[in-house]
Amino acid sequence: MLSVTSSNTLNIAHRGARAYAPENTLVAFAKAKVFGCEMFEMDVRLSKDGVVIVYHDEHLVRCTDAKAKFPGRNSYNVADFTYAELNSLDVGSWYIEQLALPSEDRQPFLQSLTDAELDEFVSPSERTFYASGQVKIPTLAETLSLAKELGLMVNVELKRQPDGESGLVEAVLKVVQTMKMEDQILISSFEHDMLRQMRQQTKKIATAILIDSPIKAPITYLRKLKANAYNVGCYKDFKRNSFDGLSGKRYLTHLDKIHKAGFGVNIWTCNDQEEMAGLLAIGITGLISDYPNRVREKLQLHYQ
Repeated sequence: MLSVTSSNTLNIAHRGARAYAPENTLVAFAKAKVFGCEMFEMDVRLSKDGVVIVYHDEHLVRCTDAKAKFPGRNSYNVADFTYAELNSLDVGSWYIEQLALPSEDRQPFLQSLTDAELDEFVSPSERTFYASGQVKIPTLAETLSLAKELGLMVNVELKRQPDGESGLVEAVLKVVQTMKMEDQILISSFEHDMLRQMRQQTKKIATAILIDSPIKAPITYLRKLKANAYNVGCYKDFKRNSFDGLSGKRYLTHLDKIHKAGFGVNIWTCNDQEEMAGLLAIGITGLISDYPNRVREKLQLHYQ
């Protein structure tokens, strides 16, 4: 089983280094290695014909050309497309289209992207490739094969399927076991019943509960689920109050107690370097970020 606690905080690339490459693609995951990440996070769903593919949204519209390639479909849900159909889609051009917009008109996670960062971390040849139509939705197997090649750990997030009971847990487990990668994988989900199912079927793979905000009695809950880590969203009022106020201090104390109880604590999606510094001060396990270059800078300062 993957160790979810570490003496040093892990730099975890959110959906790959998605500020610098189209999210949840092989190029984004490879980019994580460039930034010195030890792990990348990604999302999995099932295609209509049962292939485990890597894609975040329930719908295909935001990050693909599905409407152009398949006009007039009644549904653009991932689950209503076969793997062959999904594999025909372009998942790179939308990212380049976003970069052409003024910062304030981009998707929220790209609004803080600076011109200096863009020039340094996205080369002209990469931009050409991203816009070429050759960037595809990867399968879980393809993604894990790349991770094995690069020596990276993977946080696999199980997404809720439209039909509720989908067989996703079994399908993911089969891929991981076939590739003998149990020791490199952390399974997380907002759908905690999926984590229960995963634990019932294997004791070899680490699991993490995904939550938006801190919950009551987290240690008891983690033990009940036999989970290994606590993946919680950033402090909601950081921009307004930082960690100086009472609620901010409570948030940090909450995380510290969980970490000291022996559970991993990973914060998503942290893109603000001031917030990173406050979290590093209490010794969390991982920072999940769209901007792993910013995490790297803070980690270098923290551990020097």
